[in-house]
Amino acid sequence: MTVERAVRLMGGAMVLLSVTLAHFSSLYWLWLTVFVGLNLLQSAFTNWCPAMSIFRAMGLKDAGGKTN
Repeated sequence: MTVERAVRLMGGAMVLLSVTLAHFSSLYWLWLTVFVGLNLLQSAFTNWCPAMSIFRAMGLKDAGGKTN
């Protein structure tokens, strides 16, 4: 698995988790969805997000094969 795929996996899981929690617990959990969406949006322009650094530290490689 690459860093990019792991970021998409984590983003999708967080959105599904927050929607589920919003449905069963409190609508305030939708703020987590907003945060994830904004983070993914800025990472599209900057090619960086905190999760990428964490996944690289865990040993995942970038799609191009380099390890930062």
